Amino acid sequence: MRTTLTINEELLEEAKTLSGAKTKKEAIEIALEEFVRRERSKKLVALEGKVELSFSLPEFLKRRKGDVPHR
Repeated sequence: MRTTLTINEELLEEAKTLSGAKTKKEAIEIALEEFVRRERSKKLVALEGKVELSFSLPEFLKRRKGDVPHR
């Protein structure tokens, strides 16, 4: 999608340098992906203690090993 934006050039260059991105587009995509990842993580943390599980951690790990053979 093509979009025209006015972005703080110094901030964009710093993001590009810190992320190792070769282009402005890549730096912006990396920043957006990181933002989305962090916000999703916050939502998961907010669920702590609100979801009741009917199995223990050892039971979960045993089930997980059955689902993923290489573990």
